[in-house]
Amino acid sequence: MSESGTGQGLSWPKKTREIQTTLMDSTRWNEFEFRDDDIVVATWSKTGTTWTQQIVSQLVLDGSATVFGSAESPWIDFQITPEAVEVADAQRHRRFLKTHLPLDALVFSPRAKYIYIGRDARDVVWSLHHHLTHFSPTAFEKFGEVSRRTGLAPPPPPPADVRAFYHVWLETDALAETSFWANVQGWWDARALPNVLLVHYARLKADLPGEVRRIAAFLDIPIDGAKFPKMLEHCGLEHMKERASHTEFIEQIFDGGGRTFVNKGVNGRWRDVLTPEEIALCDEVAAKNLSPECAAWLRTGDRAG
Repeated sequence: MSESGTGQGLSWPKKTREIQTTLMDSTRWNEFEFRDDDIVVATWSKTGTTWTQQIVSQLVLDGSATVFGSAESPWIDFQITPEAVEVADAQRHRRFLKTHLPLDALVFSPRAKYIYIGRDARDVVWSLHHHLTHFSPTAFEKFGEVSRRTGLAPPPPPPADVRAFYHVWLETDALAETSFWANVQGWWDARALPNVLLVHYARLKADLPGEVRRIAAFLDIPIDGAKFPKMLEHCGLEHMKERASHTEFIEQIFDGGGRTFVNKGVNGRWRDVLTPEEIALCDEVAAKNLSPECAAWLRTGDRAG
C-alpha cells in the first residue's frame, strides 16, 4: 500500500495504520499517483501550514501577487473536500500538497519532497483554540455531512476559555490517534532522509528571507533576485489575509472569513495568561512524549541533530 523499502541504501518509512476521523481520511493516499517533483507540506494543525504553503506557492508560481498558497494546495486527506485527489490530478504546475497525517499513517513516496513544520506546543494550542472557536454555521453543516456519510462522531466543542482548553489538550492529546506529540516525533525521526526538510515557525519569524532561501534550495528552485523582495512581501501577514479573503471556501468556513483564518501569526500569547507552573507543565508533558533532542527543537527551533 505504501511506497516503502530500501533505495540507494535508505529505508523509507512504511505506512502501518489508517486514520479516519471527521477531519481526515488517510486512505485517500493509498492509490495516490505521485509525480517526481511533488512537494508535500506536512504538519500538525496550526504550526505554520498556511504560511509554508504561501512560501512554496511563491517559489513554484514565480512570485505571483494574486496566489493564495492554501487555495492551490490540495489537502488530500481532508474529509470535507473529497475532490482533492481529482484537483491534484488536474494540476499541471509543480504540485504542493498538504497533509496533517502522522508519518506512520501516510503513504510516503521517495519521489516527493516533504517539508515538515514544527512550533512550540503552547503557541499551537493558542492558535488552535482560535481556529476551533471561529468555525461558521456552514462549517458545522459540512462536518455534520461527513459524520452522516462516515458514521464518525464529531469531536466535542472546545472549552470557551483558552486556559481550560490548554489543560484539556495537555491531558488528552498524547492518547489521541492523531496525537501532536507522536506526529512531531515521527517526522523528527525521519529528518535525515534526503527528501525531508524540517522547518520551524520561530525560524520563519526570525529570518524569513533565510528560511525561504533554505526551502528553495531544498526544492531545487532558483530564486529570481529581482523578484525576491516582492515574494517576501507576498508571504507577509497582511498580504495573506487579503488573499485569503478572496478564497470562497475559507470565507464560508470561518466567521470573519480569510482574515480570521489567517490570524495574528504571533508567538508567546500564552505568557500573559499562564502561570509559571502551567507553562512548565507543557515541557513536562513534552519530555514524556518526545526525545530530548526533538523536545528542544520543538520548543526553540534550534536543531541539534
